[in-house]
Amino acid sequence: MRVAIAHDWLMQYAGSERCVEQMLETFPGARLITTLVDRDALPPSLRVAQPSFLQHLPGAQSHHEWFLPLMPAAWRVADIPDELDLLVSSSHACAKAVRSNGAPHLCYCHTPMRYAWDFEAERTRFPTAVRPIARLGMAWFRSWDRRTVDRVHTFVANSNAVAERIRRFYGRTAQVIHPPVRTDYFTPRGERGDEFLYVGRLVSYKRADIVVDAFAELPYRLLVVGEGHLGASLRARATPNVTFLGEVSDERLRELYRSTRALVFPAEEDFGIAMAEAQACGTPVIAFAGGGGPDIVEHGVSGWLVDRQGPADVRRAVREAAETTLDGAEIRRRAERFSTDRFRRELRAAADELVAETGR
Repeated sequence: MRVAIAHDWLMQYAGSERCVEQMLETFPGARLITTLVDRDALPPSLRVAQPSFLQHLPGAQSHHEWFLPLMPAAWRVADIPDELDLLVSSSHACAKAVRSNGAPHLCYCHTPMRYAWDFEAERTRFPTAVRPIARLGMAWFRSWDRRTVDRVHTFVANSNAVAERIRRFYGRTAQVIHPPVRTDYFTPRGERGDEFLYVGRLVSYKRADIVVDAFAELPYRLLVVGEGHLGASLRARATPNVTFLGEVSDERLRELYRSTRALVFPAEEDFGIAMAEAQACGTPVIAFAGGGGPDIVEHGVSGWLVDRQGPADVRRAVREAAETTLDGAEIRRRAERFSTDRFRRELRAAADELVAETGR
């Protein structure tokens, strides 16, 4: 098929970018369109992306979040080929608003724009002085975001939690296709120790603060992987049993997944690829019972779900994990349902169904 793929921006190589990489594998020869691209931060497969006019504005690549107000305009004038069989948008902000020029449009929605639809939870992204203005701006974004829903023929969500947000905010149903996880790379091996692990950016909504505070009253050691604007304050308040490793290589991350007692992940994530990576290594996960957590973790089988995001709840789960051994082979088996092959197969089936329905 003649396919174009539209993604919000390509400024790092993280979960949504890995999805785009697999989309390109699913639709060989597809044209990749975005607003901004940092080619130095990307693998070769994503460096072919064609950016918008924002790419040439001073400061846009170093502070892309400041240019969010211009994203709707960038997608309005995006260079979409006239002769397409399918348009796929990979959207966590504005990409779903891309105009398809009459082609069937499948939106793989990582989440409706978080800072617009859940501003209070995301307000720390904005400096205190500009939050009143940002709150008004996000009200406009919510209205605009809702108005562009009809540009999408089929919604696909990355988790059941996101499918529910799509229903609530957009009034649309969505098929769930979980993101691709490198289950062929993240595999069990070696001996498991007694240390616990946190993996994620050190930013407010990831809730690393809960984990650090929980381990202040625990006798176990915690290893923290990740960096972010809360790094300095978390290091200052951490007790000696907490070790910050910063960013690590994929090889080191796999080694940590394989050797630690459990991954502690209290964030309300849209999906949470780190949880699935850990389970692919046979490692149980302590997760929040919201967002993508219940899609990945079965309580008492592949980990533990906590009902509240608080240090006391995490401490109870950590103590249980320290005293309980779950079946690593069963955890691995359950993680295999998140493989890259499965993602490509399910996405292609959804695309083929949409194209058949529209008679393209």
